[in-house]
Amino acid sequence: MARQRISSGSSFEELAGYSRAIVDGDWVFVSGTTGFDYKAGTISPDVVEQTHQCFRNIEWALGQAKAGLKDMVRIQIHLTDAADFKAIAPVVGQYCREARPANTTVVAQLIDPRMKVEIEVTARRDMSGPPDRPGRNR
Repeated sequence: MARQRISSGSSFEELAGYSRAIVDGDWVFVSGTTGFDYKAGTISPDVVEQTHQCFRNIEWALGQAKAGLKDMVRIQIHLTDAADFKAIAPVVGQYCREARPANTTVVAQLIDPRMKVEIEVTARRDMSGPPDRPGRNR
């Protein structure tokens, strides 16, 4: 299977020459994703809303790869302020509860001062099951 590039059309992707996600076989690698609403070109100042938007962006990218949040095997969260972890932990739990991926959370400075959280995801598509299973491409 050929490698597939997924782009959200974000100006960041064009500027830095990367893809929102890469599909390689059953594996899906979603780039670090921030709380920008790419369609509106906006970002909320609230870390909780940014976290929700991160997962909406990630869910979109996974959907383009015929995968979903349930297929996540690993996430890495970058926070600009350790004190924000308490506020975002329940949000992360909401989106990760079914998959229960391995998780690393670090405190780091992000490129744009408006960004408070960035989340990177690795997923593995479950291509088992009957041939007519939605999303199955083999």
